[in-house]
Amino acid sequence: MNAYRKSLDLIYGLSGRETGLRFDLRLERVSAALALFEDPQHRFRVCHVAGTNGKGSTAAMIHAVLSAQGHRVGLYTSPHLESFTERIRVGKRPITQAAVTSLVREVAGRTRQASIALTFFEFVTVMAFLHFARREVDAAVVEVGLGGRLDATNVVRPSVCVVTTISRDHEHFLGTRIGDIAREKGGIIKTGVPVVCGALPPAAKRMLHRIAREREAPMREWGKDFSVVPRPPDRFDYHGREWRLEGLRPGLRGGYQRHNAGVALAALETLNAVLPADAKAVRSGLASVRWPGRFEFLPGRPPVLLDGAHNPAGVEALVSEVRGLLGNGKVRLLFASMGDKGWPSMLGALCAVSREVVLTRNPSPRGAGLEALRAAVRPGLPATVVEDPVDAVSMLMTDRARRDDPILVAGSLYLVGAVRAAVLRGRRGTVRNQDTSASETGSRR
Repeated sequence: MNAYRKSLDLIYGLSGRETGLRFDLRLERVSAALALFEDPQHRFRVCHVAGTNGKGSTAAMIHAVLSAQGHRVGLYTSPHLESFTERIRVGKRPITQAAVTSLVREVAGRTRQASIALTFFEFVTVMAFLHFARREVDAAVVEVGLGGRLDATNVVRPSVCVVTTISRDHEHFLGTRIGDIAREKGGIIKTGVPVVCGALPPAAKRMLHRIAREREAPMREWGKDFSVVPRPPDRFDYHGREWRLEGLRPGLRGGYQRHNAGVALAALETLNAVLPADAKAVRSGLASVRWPGRFEFLPGRPPVLLDGAHNPAGVEALVSEVRGLLGNGKVRLLFASMGDKGWPSMLGALCAVSREVVLTRNPSPRGAGLEALRAAVRPGLPATVVEDPVDAVSMLMTDRARRDDPILVAGSLYLVGAVRAAVLRGRRGTVRNQDTSASETGSRR
């Protein structure tokens, strides 16, 4: 076993089954660990991005525009699809396996000596901030892992805070009411730091207004301080407080990406005094963004559509896009989900645009049970259970009787990661080296 694989095994072993820390959300441990390295998270500007859906795509857009302008910018996101190295990037380059190995050794050694026990996500957050500081980035775009208030990333001093959307997700940690969820996500708002908010439900908007007032944080709101105007077929105009940009083309598919792009541009507009970006960088940056597994279309026979929608609000947006793409056409659905993700309503919505359903096991220990999934499929709709997701997508792709019927893979980013690699291998006729396994992708925190 090589050093990189051993390093991954070490950090994935921090899932908390032995320590009881897996979902023990607090900031003291990660703060203490970062202090061992003289607080690297304070050596660069930060754009901190929270939200139920769209935060990864929004973060990627902000990162792409700032990079196109020539700034040296880090990007920290989670989870990954195929390789752990996707989580930590500087510019277009993901962290190298050698750098991962070195950082794991260093962080593990110092925290062990200081008797600081970190969760998986806390450990990786320390690695990311150390990497960014040592690469001397001008700024980092940092995606919140879960919630906001007690997320390990919430030790930064941001130049702007962003809340993309708020809907029900992770309810056992964040609460069941929209106001409670908004309170947790609004926990990233810092005193005097501008906050940008996307389209939000009224209860969420009221809560974020209250937090912003208490912390004297100036707010820019969707529909009030900035907006987007769609320009069919695939462009939009942006109207902000200072910027008016026309005919923009996002590199990401899906109408909901215009919302994400608008939020990203409002954040960039807010940052412009300290991290300037001109119109040319905005256009080229937005057009260059690639964010695999988010309404990603893999052409061929059969065509495959991958989307990481993993909660009811995300699936609702996905279903709308599928109807816009196919009209009255139907997909063959490959579905898996986490057991705690509101999957009955997700599966019900997806069944409405499906001619058949194949259910598979989520590559995560927290996956929903296959028998429960099968029982929830709409009566009369053909449903098959195939335990292994790679076997499941292979079965769908090799069905010659339906070579022109599109396949939709949805319900979990972990599922999309496993299936995407298999589809690409089949299309290219090659074997790709990956460092993803079910045990790895299942250890999110």
